[in-house]
Amino acid sequence: MKQIVCVLAILTLFSCQSQQKDKSDKKNTASHPPQIVKTDAEWKKELTPEQYQVLRQKGTEMPHTGEYVNTFDKGYYVCAACGNKLFDSNSKFKSDCGWPSFDTAIKGSVEYHTDNSLGMSRTEVTCAKCGGHLGHVFDDGPTETTGQRYCTNSVSIKFIPEKK
Repeated sequence: MKQIVCVLAILTLFSCQSQQKDKSDKKNTASHPPQIVKTDAEWKKELTPEQYQVLRQKGTEMPHTGEYVNTFDKGYYVCAACGNKLFDSNSKFKSDCGWPSFDTAIKGSVEYHTDNSLGMSRTEVTCAKCGGHLGHVFDDGPTETTGQRYCTNSVSIKFIPEKK
């Protein structure tokens, strides 16, 4: 049964990703040391097992299962590990890929890394403050402004509603 679930997750992951164009000139792929450095034991104490698996071990939650897939309230999203402000709700859009999607990140809040796992080349997105894995960014977003889709794990972020 676990093998079937893994195969389905990988197939969904592949179906949710389109061919990426090389736009490395637009992304800073150089990694800076994270500002928050903790041991694995410290992260395991602070994060749920699912958060630890995604944020610290570069895992992926199952599609269409995340808390924020269909959240479109006003506010912003922060890193679940350190509270770094990552995305404004105005940049969120419905992508039907199974994960929360944004067309832009808050300037300086994330870093980009080349990810050649699973036999493909993708751009990994991590929190600039703690280095936590958030997801990947693709060049198939719906907006003319950026053309990007930040495919983000719900478990890696927390929503902070706008104060009324």
